Amino acid sequence: MSVPAGVEAGERPLQIFGTHDEATLAQLRDVASRAESAALMADGHVGYVMPIGGVAAYDEKVSVVGVGFDIASGNCAIRTDLTADRVGNAVRWQQLADAIEGTLSFGVGRKNTAGDAPVDHPLFSSEAWYAVPAKERGRLKTKARQQLGTVGSGNHYVDVFADQEGAVWVGVHFGSRGLGHTVASAFLALGQNRAWGERAPETEVLLPLGAPIGHDYWQLMTLAGEYAYAGREWVARKVVELLGGRELELVHNHHNYAWREEHQGRELVVVRKGATPAFPGQRGFVGGSMGDDAVIVRGAVTEDSAVADLQRGALYSTVHGAGRVMSRTQAAGKRNRRTGEVKSPGRVTPEMMRDWIGQRGVILRGGGLDESPHVYRRLPEVLAAQEGTIVVERVLRPLVVVMAGANEFDPYKD
Repeated sequence: MSVPAGVEAGERPLQIFGTHDEATLAQLRDVASRAESAALMADGHVGYVMPIGGVAAYDEKVSVVGVGFDIASGNCAIRTDLTADRVGNAVRWQQLADAIEGTLSFGVGRKNTAGDAPVDHPLFSSEAWYAVPAKERGRLKTKARQQLGTVGSGNHYVDVFADQEGAVWVGVHFGSRGLGHTVASAFLALGQNRAWGERAPETEVLLPLGAPIGHDYWQLMTLAGEYAYAGREWVARKVVELLGGRELELVHNHHNYAWREEHQGRELVVVRKGATPAFPGQRGFVGGSMGDDAVIVRGAVTEDSAVADLQRGALYSTVHGAGRVMSRTQAAGKRNRRTGEVKSPGRVTPEMMRDWIGQRGVILRGGGLDESPHVYRRLPEVLAAQEGTIVVERVLRPLVVVMAGANEFDPYKD
C-alpha cells in the first residue's frame, strides 16, 4: 500500500505515495507551506515551482503555476463498438495510422484545417472573454479558434488501444493549447504587478478569488477547461469516425486544473498539477507511455478506514500517467536547433526506442527520443503505490500511437 502521511511542513501533513527524489519533495514542502493541505502522487517529479503529481488545497485562493501553463491538460478515452480483429489486418492498421496522422494537426502552433473543426463552439460566445484586455481579445480568440482540436507536441498523443476483451478504445492527451498558455502567462505577470503579456519569473502567485484578478483568472481558467474538453472530444470522435466505429462510452478528465470542493466539512480550492480526480466511484483515463499500457480507473468505494484516510489525505486524487524519470535533454541530448547537429548525445538511442516499440507491436507515427518509454516509470508500479485508493477497470494495450515528430518544440505542452 502507499506510504502513509508523515512528512510535515509546519503543522500541515503531507500525503505522499511512492518514492521520490529530494528535489521533488522539497518542491512539495514549499508548496505545502502556503496551502491548507497537500499531497504527492506516485508519478510525481520536479515541475515549475509545484511538482508534477502534486495536489494542494487553498482557502479561497488559486495558484497560477499550480494549475500550470497548459491549463486543463487532460485525457479523454472513448470505447467503441469495434473489436481489434474486426478492424482488419496489419496493412489496415498501418493505413489507419496514416489517416490519423494526415487528418489531425500535430505540432507547435498548428491550425486545425479540417472542414468540420469546431470553430463555432458556444464557448466562443462566453462572457469570460471580457476578462481579456480589449486590445488582446480578438487576437487571442482567433488563435483559439484556429487551434481548437489540434494536438500539439511533447507528450501529447492520439492512441488506439484494445482492452483485455478486445474492444477498441481511442485515447487522447492534450490541453488548452495557446489559449491556456496565454492566460497562465498573463496572470503570472499580473500577479507580480506586471502588464498582460510581459514576461515574468516562474514563482508561486496565489490569487484571492474574492479580488478582481482572482475572479478574472477563474473565469478564464474555466473557459480554458471548456476549450480543452471540446478539443479532446472532437479529436477522439474524429478518430472513431476514421476507424468506422461508434461511440459506446466516454471517460474524460482534466489533470492540470483547480476545482472548488468540500473536504472534511470545508470548501477548499483544490489544485491538481498532473493528478487525476478520483473521488469514490469517479472514473478516469490514465496513460502510460508510447510503448506501455494505459488504464481506465475509478476511485475506490471502501469501508476500510485506513484506505479512506489515504483517499482523504490525497484529496481524492490519483496519478495522471507513469511519471518521467529522465528529462528531455537527458533522454535525447542537445542539438543545434538551427542545423540539427548533435551537440551532446542523450541516454536513449533511436535503436533503443525502435526495439521497445517493435517488441510491443505498436505502430508509431512521430514521437521523439524524449518521449521514449525509457524516460518513464512503468505504469503498474505507480498504480501499485496507490493501491486500495483506486480500482483498475480496464487495461488498454496500445495498437497505434500518433504524436508530433521528433525535435518539434511546443511552448504549449505540459
